Amino acid sequence: MLTILGFVMIATFLALIMMKKMSPMAALVLIPALFCVLVGQGAHLGDYVLKGIGDLAPTAAMLMFAIIYFGVMIDVGLFDPVVRGILRFCKADPVRVVVGTALLAAIVSLDGDGSTTFMITVSALYPLYKRLKMSLVVMTCVAATANGVMNTLPWGGPTARAATALKLDAGDIFIPMIPALAVGLLAVFVLAYVLGRRERKRLGVLTLGDTRAVAEDVDMDVKEGEPVLVGAGAVGTGGAPSGGSRIPGGAGGGSGAAASAGSPDGADEADLQALDPRRATLRPKLYWFNAALTIALLTLLILQALPIPVLFLLGAALALTVNFPHMKDQRARVAAHAENVLNVSGMVFAAAVFTGVLTGTGMVEHMARWLVGGIPDALGPHMGLVTGVLSIPLTYFMSNDGFYFGIVPILAEAGAAHGVTPVEIARASLVGQALHMSSPLVPAVYVLVGMAKVEFGDHTRFTVKWAALTSLVVLGAGLLFGII
Repeated sequence: MLTILGFVMIATFLALIMMKKMSPMAALVLIPALFCVLVGQGAHLGDYVLKGIGDLAPTAAMLMFAIIYFGVMIDVGLFDPVVRGILRFCKADPVRVVVGTALLAAIVSLDGDGSTTFMITVSALYPLYKRLKMSLVVMTCVAATANGVMNTLPWGGPTARAATALKLDAGDIFIPMIPALAVGLLAVFVLAYVLGRRERKRLGVLTLGDTRAVAEDVDMDVKEGEPVLVGAGAVGTGGAPSGGSRIPGGAGGGSGAAASAGSPDGADEADLQALDPRRATLRPKLYWFNAALTIALLTLLILQALPIPVLFLLGAALALTVNFPHMKDQRARVAAHAENVLNVSGMVFAAAVFTGVLTGTGMVEHMARWLVGGIPDALGPHMGLVTGVLSIPLTYFMSNDGFYFGIVPILAEAGAAHGVTPVEIARASLVGQALHMSSPLVPAVYVLVGMAKVEFGDHTRFTVKWAALTSLVVLGAGLLFGII
């Protein structure tokens, strides 16, 4: 019964948010509360929720201060040179923009933290996506999938969990997986190229005369006569493109904002000015201090010198104090990022209700044992393949802790009975991470969709198929290279 109710609870949650019948925050709270009563454990709901909140409180604290820290770094101009370099590479071509999204997300993911990756990637590219009328869900899809593949770094979390759960060395798990993960990252770039081609086809091609204002906005060096690809003419002028004609075959249909050529509303205009080179918050004289502080912070994060929430708490306090010594300015900076902080922290604590009930009632354990128990004996010698396949849905519907400490040891035990080594099971368990980063149980994904102003249901509907395909590519490569 618990197995059935567990699957029904997850299906109900996903259906409601994808159909936009409930907000993710409300669904994360109300659906598990209802099912907790249905399984006859309503009297323990408070205990389950408090346990879930206790488990996720450090994550919420980390996200709160990470948002403030990187928000301040963006305000003071630390990432402006990187953004300008990316924009010059993109040249208003949707293909280059989407590939640039994958590249930036992959590079920043080297720090091992998804929230950091999404904050930097969205802050850098959101204005360009808005200027070019590109689909923001394409940005969230590519960023999340790229980060999911890179999340398998030894300091990213999953590899360390697998090593701890099976008492293995993280290097023995990760290093042989590098070729398969490299193929997975290549698949992300291929996906970015394909989605970029879709956007180019949807938005159409304009000549330079139609795009001069856009080129100026994103600080691009465009030579006379070079075709530039955008969705509409000068954004913010309040009308159609001036003096240009769309190249035949480039009909830019689209929906919503993508079809509109008018000025952005007030909120969007503010976002488009986030990287204004004349903004009052810039601190050019403190650029190298901020760069050194950020490098030191990320180094300590990778070395795990202190708990991540403590590192970001100290970093945010130091960044605010040095860059904005006056209390009025500090309050203004905190207030400027308060919306993101509140939205993300709220989602984390709401997710605590979902995970608390799923774990506390025993539903997740029953679901896992049912899945493992359903594996035919004939597949025993192929437990590496089975683990890789199971990791895709299980890491989506479960937390990494639940999967690696609860399920992987069971799979390793079953594999050992058929001669499959624990290290093969550990490597196969990393396969599903490309999809895991879009799970509703991953707090970082709410940073991504919140800053990109994308509905979580839209992100889920668009991303799941591509992320699952990327995971299958990693699995196929692992089998081909004999790693799994």
